[in-house]
Amino acid sequence: MREFRGKLRILLIDDNADHLRGVKELINLEGNYEVVGATTSAHLGINLVKKCRPDIVLMDMNMPEKDGLHAIQDIERLDIETKIIALSGYDDADLIFRAMKLGAKGYVLKTMASAQLIYAIDEVAAGKIYLPSVLSSRFFEYFQNTYKEETKLPEAENLLNYLTAREEEVLDLLTQGNNYKGIAGKLFISETTVKTHVNNIFQKLQVNDRTQAVLYALNNGFAGRKRMKMAV
Repeated sequence: MREFRGKLRILLIDDNADHLRGVKELINLEGNYEVVGATTSAHLGINLVKKCRPDIVLMDMNMPEKDGLHAIQDIERLDIETKIIALSGYDDADLIFRAMKLGAKGYVLKTMASAQLIYAIDEVAAGKIYLPSVLSSRFFEYFQNTYKEETKLPEAENLLNYLTAREEEVLDLLTQGNNYKGIAGKLFISETTVKTHVNNIFQKLQVNDRTQAVLYALNNGFAGRKRMKMAV
């Protein structure tokens, strides 16, 4: 049971205007909630957080100008009491792990029932961490494996080891000179998904652009490693 004074103040950030509108209407039906802002832009959303200081931010993970992971980092740097719930259409364990590690207090799939979103808001507002049961086992398994890898002390750390199989595929196509549209066509995924993978690659390799990513890959044996995997 929540212990709040007045209505819970919620800010919505989602580049899908239809989904944003639907969530806003859903929340407005709840007597204990008040939507203090809604935007399809991560940059505008961060400014609204500074201005409104909401209790909860519902943050879309996949946005074109600034993805949800970077937006979470920016909001966490404000050092205010706002709590973040990640919203996504993807149940990728790596994305869940990174969102929670950066500061998100909950993770909800957009395909889940509206009642589950309301429950997630209640739980996070009450100071709890929310992760739906359908994702929790996958998350903790990934967490355990990642923790084991992070506690190892390799002589020379190769950041390529942190890439997922899909991220390696995307990086391989980048090294071949493909653009985002070309990669999307070859992997049968959307350009938005490609951009999300590329942003993840940048973070894991600690680089700022695709040129640096390709150079890091080539300088650290990525091409040779790809050939070895194909030969196995």
